Amino acid sequence: MSWKGKKVLVTGADGFIGSHLAERLVREGAGVRAFVLYNSLGSQGWLDHSDPAVRGEMDVLPGDIRDADRVAEAAEGCEAVFHLAALISVPYSVESPESFIDTNVRGTLNALNAARKHGASRFVQTSSSEVYGTPKEVPIRETHPLQAQSPYAASKTAADQLAESFYCSYELPVVVLRPFNTYGPRQSARAVIPAILTQLLAGKEKISLGAVWPRRDFTYVDDTVEGFLLAASQDAAVGRTVQLGTGRDISIGELVELACGALGKRAEIESEDKRLRPEKGEVHRLLSDPSLAEELLGWTPKISLEEGIARTAEWLGKWLDHYDADQYLV
Repeated sequence: MSWKGKKVLVTGADGFIGSHLAERLVREGAGVRAFVLYNSLGSQGWLDHSDPAVRGEMDVLPGDIRDADRVAEAAEGCEAVFHLAALISVPYSVESPESFIDTNVRGTLNALNAARKHGASRFVQTSSSEVYGTPKEVPIRETHPLQAQSPYAASKTAADQLAESFYCSYELPVVVLRPFNTYGPRQSARAVIPAILTQLLAGKEKISLGAVWPRRDFTYVDDTVEGFLLAASQDAAVGRTVQLGTGRDISIGELVELACGALGKRAEIESEDKRLRPEKGEVHRLLSDPSLAEELLGWTPKISLEEGIARTAEWLGKWLDHYDADQYLV
């Protein structure tokens, strides 16, 4: 599918995945309206650091996903809506659950209503593998029961169900896209890979982490972005939930060893209580079965974890002054 000349809305375009997606769409020739969170500093998040030639092609609209009128304004004239605006920190959701319901559930409702009002031909809802909780069986398939073990996971489950209901009740062409642990340049240091790499790059010989035994399936951001484009272009995906994962998992402890190898460093792991999830809230393992993504979207991950770690480390080495390796971010 050619994106040239197509007008699209990306909510959460100021964030990690959203900024990469908005830039890719511009390069593909789309007319991108980038919905970013309004703030008094006038910051457009990671878009502030985009290539000026790419950033200059975007129509940036500051607002708040919780404001229905502003979201409806943003979606006007857009053929596709990529909905990524969300609060995403599991630990913070435990401290402030109401804000996650407001942003992730009501915000999704606003985006869905806006897409329906303006007749969007595709709505891509960004889900999360956290909705599965600790799985009953692996690899996890899209048919696996949902079990929210954190307020964040509960808010994403509700948002996904809302999106599915708009497909069933209003025939809005919805695709629920469920990435597994996306990582790469621009990710916040509260995520585990940048948390490990920034501490190593800062010269620390003891890496502060939470639990090191959980296993995760990590997907590089360029692969995730490719999945978004395919989800919005393949008719076979409409009305379906499709997960994006590599089909390979690794423990957090093994991830530290991999990161040390990539940087040629040695370090010990120091577990901090404040970084631990509540006992019943910890998801033990997330391992995807990516076969449906290949079948419906023609998507397969291209970047290995080893290559992705090396790319991320190289980028973080240039941006280390934007991160604080001594601070734990909730």
